[in-house]
Amino acid sequence: MNTTAVDKVAKALLYEGYMLYPYRPSAVKNQHRFNFGVIYPQDYCVAAHEHFCMQTECLLEKDWRVALDARVRFLHLTAREGWQEAVEREVRAPAIGLDDLLSTPRRISFVVPTSWSNRSRRANGSAALETINGEIEISAQQLADRIFKLTVRILNVTPLPEAQNMSRESALSRSMVSTHTILTARGGEFISSLDPPEALREMAGSCRNICAYPVLVGVEGARDAVLSSPIILYDYPQIAPESPGDLFDGTEIDEMLALRILTLTDEEKDEMRYGDARARRILERTEALPVQQLMKLHGRARAMRQAGGGER
Repeated sequence: MNTTAVDKVAKALLYEGYMLYPYRPSAVKNQHRFNFGVIYPQDYCVAAHEHFCMQTECLLEKDWRVALDARVRFLHLTAREGWQEAVEREVRAPAIGLDDLLSTPRRISFVVPTSWSNRSRRANGSAALETINGEIEISAQQLADRIFKLTVRILNVTPLPEAQNMSRESALSRSMVSTHTILTARGGEFISSLDPPEALREMAGSCRNICAYPVLVGVEGARDAVLSSPIILYDYPQIAPESPGDLFDGTEIDEMLALRILTLTDEEKDEMRYGDARARRILERTEALPVQQLMKLHGRARAMRQAGGGER
């Protein structure tokens, strides 16, 4: 597996929608954020009819001698002067043999953070991170000779007795945000959920995904890794090599956003610069872009792929 390529795409998904142009906290579109991959505490979900679980199901082809690795990544929010910033979190499940999963599903419990108390303050003035209690459940089922269905469930079991009267913004501090799962198989091959072989279409259609869309990821043609995220993607998603850096909006055009950032007023740039550290880096990077780099963002033609493979 090409971990660099996988992690680059996963990183973009992690921050999709984190902050949108014009990248100012006062902008209306930045007042209601984090709509992707939010797993709220179960107590809050009962009161507010939200999701406390994300489920991924996909097919794996091979015999039972397969080793599986699972990584769950999400953002953990903290407030700073009225603005929610994020800390990246990753939970790794111990390597699991498929034969073990067939006999006994695994449950991995985790708690974050494990240091400093709630309600305390850091030296820079940001509020402490609230505790999150989570669980990862992994199971497998054999559907046919050499064909298995994997199920990965991520749950937020953080106790929240005050949930009935809690606002969404408060619940977000105890939620997993932009949650996604990376699965890798050593000795096995995943089946595309988007375009499975004809003989496996019915079995692929039986997979039930909740708030998640698994796709093959890595070098095109490889089938040893799956990225399951709350955003619909095609198999083997890529970040355009011309992109100079994250803009938190993978559906937009880098050139357009770069030009719009350059037209902001001095007051707007100051709010962007001092409102969020990641927004400041976008501003500094955009203002420092050489003309040659900016011209590369104008567009580039690439070969089109036929549905059955090959180029045209």
